[in-house]
Amino acid sequence: MTLTRRSLTLALAAAPLAGPALAQAPLPAADQALVDRAVAYLEGLAEAKGRFVQTDARGRTTTGQLFMKRPGKARFAYDAPSGLLVVSDGGVVSVQDKRLKTFDQYPLGATPLSLFLAKTIRLDKGVTVTRVARMADGFSITARDGKKETAGQITLTFTDTPLALAGWTVTDAQQRPTRVQLLDLQRASGLDRSLFVLKDPRPKNPGRGKV
Repeated sequence: MTLTRRSLTLALAAAPLAGPALAQAPLPAADQALVDRAVAYLEGLAEAKGRFVQTDARGRTTTGQLFMKRPGKARFAYDAPSGLLVVSDGGVVSVQDKRLKTFDQYPLGATPLSLFLAKTIRLDKGVTVTRVARMADGFSITARDGKKETAGQITLTFTDTPLALAGWTVTDAQQRPTRVQLLDLQRASGLDRSLFVLKDPRPKNPGRGKV
């Protein structure tokens, strides 16, 4: 697996929001207010499109185009020469690498995408919010899945005026961060359903189905 492909799976496809089982302690009122704002915004973001820049732990970057349709659907088309395409159809996240001629699939619920693509976004049940931080132009929310056993976390970053999802950073068990920055994310409508369908392009077993 190449470094770019590895960082992709960390950022989008194979890095569960995971950590030791933790009970969610009540957040300070000001922090809870920011979490509530973020949830309301994400649940109101029915369809969107834009560009993204992904930066891995070694500082290497890749770019591409993003389409989102809640609940559950997303498409990340990486620019050449990456050859990567990531599509969530609402239940499964498919990862196609045209250069390596590979095709992998992961349950949406086992990926960071599920945190903000779910029909009902819950940051108070199953997910442990470990930190709410304020910045000059917005705020961030760091969370982990309290039900799983593999260490890792995700930080969602929002701009404040106007309120918008600016990106996220996934940190794995070895504390290696992979950052996805969203550029010019805009609300959309009527996105084609075919954007969120990705079939395995590899030829089927020629012997399968024969009598």
